Amino acid sequence: MSVKGKISSIQSMGTLDGPGIRYVVFLQGCNLRCGCCHNPETQSFEGGTEYTAEEIVGKAERFKAYFGNEGGITLSGGEPILQPEFSAEIFALSKENGINTCLDTSGSLLNDGIKKLLSLTDRVLLDIKYPTDELYKKYAGCSIEAPLNFLKYLNGQGIPTTLRQVIIPTLNDTDENIEFLKGIIKKHPCIDKTELLSFKKICKAKYDNMGIAFPFEGIPTPSAKLMEELQSKL
Repeated sequence: MSVKGKISSIQSMGTLDGPGIRYVVFLQGCNLRCGCCHNPETQSFEGGTEYTAEEIVGKAERFKAYFGNEGGITLSGGEPILQPEFSAEIFALSKENGINTCLDTSGSLLNDGIKKLLSLTDRVLLDIKYPTDELYKKYAGCSIEAPLNFLKYLNGQGIPTTLRQVIIPTLNDTDENIEFLKGIIKKHPCIDKTELLSFKKICKAKYDNMGIAFPFEGIPTPSAKLMEELQSKL
């Protein structure tokens, strides 16, 4: 019998969560509490809708004609590595059906179940949030060593990795952060793409609807000029 997992939502034609056109599955539940989280509705382990892996892959197959050579299925969240058996079964069935697999994760955990999931993963989108352990613990909820250990494992396995970071003014919009990222990229050849993403507040409506405070409401959105400067330095 197929493993069941909890899904928060599904985006059938995503273009921002991995290469090409993606069928993006947002899993329910996250172990972190990032101040800039765009999907607060996915944080709680309560809620969501139960699906089997077969149901998810069956839905994704309907869009296979749009995937082309690069597109496929992306597991995001929330945090998909918190449901490793379910996520691994989705990826195993995807690969049986010739669908590219992509994992969007914070890399905050690593165990045998997650390693099995990674063995079925064609690409990882790894979010490196801050350049220091202090910032990580204060604004994410884990040590910086967790994602760095995760990245070390990805590199050892030769799994193609896209390094991503949301640029948050006053926290990581510095030359020191860019140098930190450059050092990471140099040490890990598995990183073949880097994306600096602009912090945005469009998610505040979700927080308001849920009756909770948006932690980074007082932080400004980075200017286009700043994003261009940081990208050029990187």
